[in-house]
Amino acid sequence: MKKIDIQNAPISAGSNYPEPFAIPWLDKVRYRLAIAAGLKKLGVNLLELNPGAWSSQRHWHTHTDEFIYVIEGEVVLVTQGSEEVLRAGDCAGFPEGEANGHHLQNRTKCEPWSLKSARRGSQMTRPTTRTSTCMRQRPDTPTRAARRTEAGCG
Repeated sequence: MKKIDIQNAPISAGSNYPEPFAIPWLDKVRYRLAIAAGLKKLGVNLLELNPGAWSSQRHWHTHTDEFIYVIEGEVVLVTQGSEEVLRAGDCAGFPEGEANGHHLQNRTKCEPWSLKSARRGSQMTRPTTRTSTCMRQRPDTPTRAARRTEAGCG
């Protein structure tokens, strides 16, 4: 077993949704930890949402469970018909096949960290059709620590 260098893990940034559905989640970064570890069947992503960003459009998985754990900061979990705040140490799970669309929103001025885990390559159901384009370059932004200090996030 080897330690994963998170800062050099493959990332997925931006959106692969068509306009105008892409706009709310253009400003997010997923550090692809499972890929960095060489895992083939499990997806684990460290998700960073900039202020105002969404994790995705609301969706659910037809053939895999999904688990979310908030490491730092605060996000709003939006599901069908409800919203609730998740803070550091909170978690949520979504059983496969349960048609309860969900996503995370950052409504704060700080950038939360959360872990999302599901089987890789799982079928998802979303309100729109995805396009095949996706930004896959590391965003050219100040360091996370610098942004947190500037925003007054402890």
